[in-house]
Amino acid sequence: MLETCRWAVVDVETTGVRAFHGDRIIEIAVVRLDGTMAFHSLINPGISVPDFVQGLTGIAPKMLRDAPSFDAVVDDLLHVFSGSVFVAHNARFDWAFVTTEIERATGLLLQGPRVCTVRLARKLLPDLPRRNLDTVSYHFGIAIEGRHRATGDAVAAARCLAKLIRLAQGNGATTLLDLHNL
Repeated sequence: MLETCRWAVVDVETTGVRAFHGDRIIEIAVVRLDGTMAFHSLINPGISVPDFVQGLTGIAPKMLRDAPSFDAVVDDLLHVFSGSVFVAHNARFDWAFVTTEIERATGLLLQGPRVCTVRLARKLLPDLPRRNLDTVSYHFGIAIEGRHRATGDAVAAARCLAKLIRLAQGNGATTLLDLHNL
């Protein structure tokens, strides 16, 4: 049942867009449906951060110098994800990075249910011209504090998810499977 799901709403900031070709996570945040923080950390990727990414996120190499490696936080993250539904705005992107980093650090393949708020928005908000986080948040009257930073984007995505779940329930969804089948 949707009311009993434990949601892990994730956002990552990365060195690029290719999770399977060497780009790495530089920041990760996981929040619960109510917007409370379950996990947050800057991550030292062990590689350089492109100027474009620094400009977009405001994350400079000096901020990452003393940050933990992904290996150092993976156990805490696995604990946060345990028994939770993985949610992200464009979940394929965040899932690819998180699973690649977890596999690199532990050899484990992360499994479990996933929900993409972009896909939900496509189905539940068909009249929106775009489904990016800015547009969906604006539609719901949600302010994004700290755009292009993991915490701000994850909190906004969690607030959007809560609104999308209510819309889905209004359309008869009661289970996670119903949500996927919309």
